[in-house]
Amino acid sequence: LLQRLWRSLGKKRKAQFAVLMVLMIFTSFAEVFSLGAVLPFLAVLTDPERVFRYDIVRMLAGLAGVTTPHGMLLPLTVVFALAALLSGGMRLLQAWANTRVSFATGADLSIALYRKTLYQPYAVHVSRNSSTIINAVSAKVMQLINGGVMPVTNMVTSSFILLSIMATLIAIDPVIALSAFGGFGVTYAVVIKLTRSRLKENSQLIARESTLVIKSLQEGLGGIRDVLIDGTQPVYCDVYSRAVFPLRRAQGNNTFINLSPRFVVEAIGMILIAGLAYWLAEQPGGMARAIPVLGTLALGSQRMMPALQQLFGGWSSLQGNSASMKEVLDMLEQPVQHISGEVNQEVLPFERLLALRKLYFRYTPDAPEVLREIDLEIPKGSRIGFIGTTGSGKSTLLDIVMGLLEPTGGAVEVDGTPVTRNNLRSWQRHIAHVPQSIFLSDASIAENIA
Repeated sequence: LLQRLWRSLGKKRKAQFAVLMVLMIFTSFAEVFSLGAVLPFLAVLTDPERVFRYDIVRMLAGLAGVTTPHGMLLPLTVVFALAALLSGGMRLLQAWANTRVSFATGADLSIALYRKTLYQPYAVHVSRNSSTIINAVSAKVMQLINGGVMPVTNMVTSSFILLSIMATLIAIDPVIALSAFGGFGVTYAVVIKLTRSRLKENSQLIARESTLVIKSLQEGLGGIRDVLIDGTQPVYCDVYSRAVFPLRRAQGNNTFINLSPRFVVEAIGMILIAGLAYWLAEQPGGMARAIPVLGTLALGSQRMMPALQQLFGGWSSLQGNSASMKEVLDMLEQPVQHISGEVNQEVLPFERLLALRKLYFRYTPDAPEVLREIDLEIPKGSRIGFIGTTGSGKSTLLDIVMGLLEPTGGAVEVDGTPVTRNNLRSWQRHIAHVPQSIFLSDASIAENIA
């Protein structure tokens, strides 16, 4: 699905996503800087004399004009504060850029989907449920953004940040870092295993029920005169409620699954830090050595857990919206029937006769013939009425004459010139159309009669 989505993007959006990747790298470096500043800051705070014994520390302190152990506290406080500001600013910029590009992508996809739909042949429109189109162009494109594009950008950003945090923590203390990451990772792995099938079922239910919600709204409001006259409001309210309750329940379940691991992981993190604090306090150096390491681990975990949660949240959003994403991508990839000629093309010459020659038509290859061997000549200036029983092919014949449907056999000729895709626009410039203004619900014949 993500590969298909990438192919649907324009060159401008792909370039913007490439810029986002560069920004993600700088954001991860800012995280490393802010996390790396914690250890010396806490070490100087707890035991400055011990830190000042290192030759490299005295050399760097001398370059900053610091000659005493306690004199290092102010410069390191300033460095730590600047690192925190830089990290927060980069995260804020990253969130702004991700959101801006993702929603611009959503607008592109919605426009492309609407354009492709409008350019579909008339036969496609008459065979397709209109509520499916409306739901795809409006609601499901937003599901694609919120459940596809945004989660992916957040997942990639979180992966860069997570890797940089892990690398920093491993450099400080490999055992503690790997223990923390292992504990968090196992928790999320268990949750993924338990929720995968549920998310897939919810995604299919959301895709189906969201279309039914739009359908019930269209039918209740589109036929409001009949609803008011017949007093069928309870029927339409019941249809709507049977669609909307399962939809909202599935969306709520997905939201809960998305958020729930965070609380478990936070509790595990507190237990892990408490256990590590006890273990470090028992080692040589006691709390003087433990506090800087624990402080760095606590801050690293505080940064790591949101990144892990974003990774899991992105995965669950992709799983929970995969069916809706597939529907939108299927419609984005539908072929467009290009018809030669512009609206302002020259009008096809029409001086004598409109003729139908051996005309055949069926809507699909396996459907019965609606029209069979129609031969008809209509002189220019004639007033013609088509009379026949319901389903005898009157509207279909007129749709063929107007160029909305393409005959499966025979031809429509104007002064002896066959109407084809190459000159269809020229012929349609002669045509004005007054429709039968009636409302039909997207339902079976029996339900429409009822």
